[in-house]
Amino acid sequence: MVSIRITGLKKNYGEQTALHIDSLQIAPGSLTGIVGNNGAGKTTMFRLLLDLIRPEQGLAEIEGKAVKGSDHWKTFTGSYLDEGFLIGFLSPVEYFHFAARLHGISEKETEERLEAYAGFLGDEAGGSSKTIRQLSSGNKQKVGIVAALMIRPALLVLDEPFNYLDPSSQIMIRQMLQQINHNKGTTMLVSSHNLNYLTDICDRIVLLEKGKIVKDLTPPGDDLGEVEAYFRLQAGKPLP
Repeated sequence: MVSIRITGLKKNYGEQTALHIDSLQIAPGSLTGIVGNNGAGKTTMFRLLLDLIRPEQGLAEIEGKAVKGSDHWKTFTGSYLDEGFLIGFLSPVEYFHFAARLHGISEKETEERLEAYAGFLGDEAGGSSKTIRQLSSGNKQKVGIVAALMIRPALLVLDEPFNYLDPSSQIMIRQMLQQINHNKGTTMLVSSHNLNYLTDICDRIVLLEKGKIVKDLTPPGDDLGEVEAYFRLQAGKPLP
């Protein structure tokens, strides 16, 4: 199980502040949902946590150590944010083996682990000779998610994992995340526009607005209906 702590973390793009989080702690084993409208700062937060971009100020820590300029967390972290994580000229199987080798997983073990995801991947994403760049957006999404899951990470970060997936695949990934979190104690950060899926599986919901945390809810003590009420209020605001 892995803990996360964010302190005074700030990221600007030009004169606009994309993210400014004073304090956020994620307990080991938590399945935390990050929600917010487009531009709320969800992806920026994940990119800072994964050291893909650097902050103007503040600190993101995993297991008590700063992620900035550090490698300790990379061995036990699985993540998928977008197609930029993929290698387009490889086939899905080649990419899975490439990702596995980075974590010291043998070819035999890789094949055994992939069997568990065969139903989710389907024929095109699981056994096709097509390159990743030739796949549909939904199948690219499946490849990225499975590559993050198959290394059996202690920390998993997924940005909009339900995007591009058909309804059956959305249900399958929701069940997989919940099962892995429950059985393995994997700490998870998952963002999504699908409130129903997140509120159904998450033990905590963090709501971002303009880069800041405006709600931090933990059921059953907190009513997750507050999240839907917030978005209903936003939808009811008149156009400028």
